[in-house]
Amino acid sequence: MAEYLEVSEAAGRSFVLRGITGPVVMLNLLRFRDVADYSAAPDLAPDHPITGAEAYQRYTDETAPFLAASGGKVLFAGTGGPWLIGPGDETWDYALLVEQASVDSFLAYAQNPDYLRILGHRTAALRDSRLLPLESATP
Repeated sequence: MAEYLEVSEAAGRSFVLRGITGPVVMLNLLRFRDVADYSAAPDLAPDHPITGAEAYQRYTDETAPFLAASGGKVLFAGTGGPWLIGPGDETWDYALLVEQASVDSFLAYAQNPDYLRILGHRTAALRDSRLLPLESATP
């Protein structure tokens, strides 16, 4: 099964071209590594091995100020597990719903150089992920 950890250029372009107006909610589904892999960001590595869940908590803690400054907020965060309706062999460790005021505010957050400096915690933490932008169906 393919793993997805970063936005592809085509997916990013498609997201922007959707023309979402107003708030956008990002559904995040996350699968953690047993042990965080900081090989791509050794400058962020702790002095002892930590779990993927612990690395993701570091990412969450360190990115919170950037999320708030961009007008974003976490609507829900919780542990996952197997689907009630869905593939029986597929599980997700954690799910998040993050709201941004607009696509522009999301892009400003995601392109903030200070945010990008700590993105290595997320990369170290995750085995796989999904990110689904949601727009309100109500006018």
